[in-house]
Amino acid sequence: MALATQYVTSALATPAVVPAQAAPDPNEARISKIARTADFAGTLMIARGDKIVFEQAFGTVSPSGTAPHKLGAVWRWASVTKQITATIAMQEVSAGRLDLDAPITRYLPDSKAPFASRITSRMLMQHVSGLPRMEEGPSGKDDWSTFYTVAPGSPETGRNWCEGPTTREPLTEFFYGDCDFIMMAAVIEATSGKPYAALVAERIAKPLGLTSVGLFPRSGPTVTGYAEGKPESSAFRLENFGAAGALYGTTHDLLAFDRALMTGKLLPEAQRSVMWDGKAEYGYAALGQWSFSVPLKDCGAKPVRIVERRGFIGGVVLRNIILPDLDTVIIMTSNRAEAEAAFGEIWQQAGITHDVMHATLCATGTPL
Repeated sequence: MALATQYVTSALATPAVVPAQAAPDPNEARISKIARTADFAGTLMIARGDKIVFEQAFGTVSPSGTAPHKLGAVWRWASVTKQITATIAMQEVSAGRLDLDAPITRYLPDSKAPFASRITSRMLMQHVSGLPRMEEGPSGKDDWSTFYTVAPGSPETGRNWCEGPTTREPLTEFFYGDCDFIMMAAVIEATSGKPYAALVAERIAKPLGLTSVGLFPRSGPTVTGYAEGKPESSAFRLENFGAAGALYGTTHDLLAFDRALMTGKLLPEAQRSVMWDGKAEYGYAALGQWSFSVPLKDCGAKPVRIVERRGFIGGVVLRNIILPDLDTVIIMTSNRAEAEAAFGEIWQQAGITHDVMHATLCATGTPL
C-alpha cells in the first residue's frame, strides 16, 4: 500500500483528537494585554500538544459596530491554503507518484508555460518557477487583478492565464505568486487522478473530522474583512484563488490540521522534513510555508524553530505558526487589513506575532 494511502487510512481508523480546553495559561493576562494594547480585532489561539491553553476573541466584527468577534467563526484561510496543498503534494511524493525535481511536463505534457520543461514541483512550491504574477496582468475594479475578478473558467484566470507569456526563467529569483500553487494543483490532480477539491476532502477534511473546511464558493457566510475602517472590496472572487487561497474553516479545524501534520498522521517524517526545509537564499521559504530559527527578544540565546504560514486576502489576515520542537501552535486571525503590518516580523523581534510568542514561551528572559 502506498505511504500516502497508509497515513490517510490510519487517520480514518482513529478519530481525530479534538483539542480540549485546558486550565488557563499562566501568561493569559500578558497575552490579552498585548492584543488589547494593539487594538487587535479577531481571535487568538495557543495550543500545547492537544490542549488549548489560550483562546480568546477581541474587538468587534465591524470597526464601527458593537457586535463582538466570537470564537468558532468560519474564516477564509487565504494563503494558508498553500500549506494544505503542499501537504497533499508531499503525500503524492511519499506514494511514489510525484518526483519534486522532475519537470512538470512529465505530469502535464500539454503545458503551455514557456519554461515548462525546466519547471519542477519543488520550484513551484518554493516560488522560484518564474511563472507570471497576477500583478503583471491587467487590473480592474478597486485595482484588483482581473485574474481574481473574472468568472471562473475564463481564459483570464486559472491555469490558462498562469501558463501565459513570461521572460522570467526558473530559479532566477524568488518571486511569490499564486500561479505557482494553481499549477501545483494541476500537477497533483494529474498524479492522483482526482480533482483538488476531492483531494482536500479525502486526504485532509474527512480523515481528520474537519467539518467546517471547504473551498469557495460557499453558500454560508465567513468573517468579512475591513480595510481602513471600511468594508473590503467586493471586486474579487475567492474561488479564483483555487489551491493558492480558496480554503475556509474554523481555527479549531486549522489546529487539528497542524496537530496531524506535527504528529505524523498526514505525512511521514522524511517528507515533512523536506517540506519544512527553509532555504536561506529564498528568504527561508520552504515548500508552501516558511521555516526558520530565530531567538526571541530577552528570551535566552537559543533560537526557536518556527514554521510559519501567512494568509492575507482583502481585509482578512491570518498567521498559522507551528513550533515543532516545543509542541506548540499559535493561530491568529483578524478581519482588519491593517493587521498584516501589525503582526510584524518575528525575525525583527517586533510586532504582535513576536510579542505573543514571547509571552507564550518566555518568563523573565528564560524560555519556558
